[in-house]
Amino acid sequence: MINRSRIITIANQKGGVGKTTTAINLATALAAIGEQVLIVDLDPQGNASTGLGIDRRDRALSSYDLLVASNTVQQALLPTAVPNLSIVPSTMDLLGVEMEIAQQPDRVFRLKRALTEDVLPFTYIILDCPPSFNLLTMNAMAAAQSVLVPLQCEFFALEGLSQLLETVEQVRRTVNPSLDIQGIVLTMFDARNNLAQQVVNDVRTYLGEKVYQTLIPRNVRVSEAPSYGKPAILYDLKCAGSQAYLQLASEVIQRERRRKAA
Repeated sequence: MINRSRIITIANQKGGVGKTTTAINLATALAAIGEQVLIVDLDPQGNASTGLGIDRRDRALSSYDLLVASNTVQQALLPTAVPNLSIVPSTMDLLGVEMEIAQQPDRVFRLKRALTEDVLPFTYIILDCPPSFNLLTMNAMAAAQSVLVPLQCEFFALEGLSQLLETVEQVRRTVNPSLDIQGIVLTMFDARNNLAQQVVNDVRTYLGEKVYQTLIPRNVRVSEAPSYGKPAILYDLKCAGSQAYLQLASEVIQRERRRKAA
C-alpha cells in the first residue's frame, strides 16, 4: 500500500533537549497552515499526549497497540484541540514492548507496517521518540523517511550529536537505506550566553546547511504551555518561542519543496 505521508522522526538520545516540545509545536504550526498532521507518541512517559491535552483515561488504544496488538492507526488515533492535528497517544504499556516483541523477526518494522498498511490522510506524520536508542526508536527510524534532531545549545551538544549521527548511519546501513537527516534544530538558545552562541557557530561549521536558521529560544511561556495541555502556539501565539516554531515549520516546508523539486 502506498502512503504519501511524509514521516519525520524527532529523535535525540539525550533527554531534556526540547524533543517533545519541538514535536508538538512543529506539528501544531504545520496544522495551522492547513497541513493534515499526525503525531505518534512513542515515549512511555506520554509527554506529547499530555501536552496536547489527551487525558490518560481517554487512551483506550495507544502506540503500544500498533506495535504489539496489530491495531490500525485509524483505530488508535484521537483528535486534538488543534484543527488538522491528530495523535496516536502513548501509555506506560510501551515500557513492556521490548520484552514482548524482542524475539519477533519483524520487531524493527512493526511501526512501519502500521503506518503503511492503509492510506492515511496525513501530509505529515511526526514520530516523537523516547530519549534513548531502543527498540521504539529503531521502529521510528525504520518507518521514517527523515530524522529531525533537536539540539540543546550547551557544552556537550556536539558530542551527543555525533553519537546520534552514527546511529542514523547504522540504521541506514541495516534497516532503512532511504533515511536522511531532515535538519538539526538548535533549542533553548539564550542570546545572553556566550557559550550558546559558540555552540551555534560550532554546529553550523560542522553540519552547514543541515542546521536550520531558526533558533528556538529559552522561553517561559513555552515551558508553561504543557501544564495547560496546550502547545505553546495555542497557549501564547505571540511569545518568542511560538514565533520561532512557526518559522521552523516554514523552513521544514521549504526543505520539503526543494527535496520534491530535486
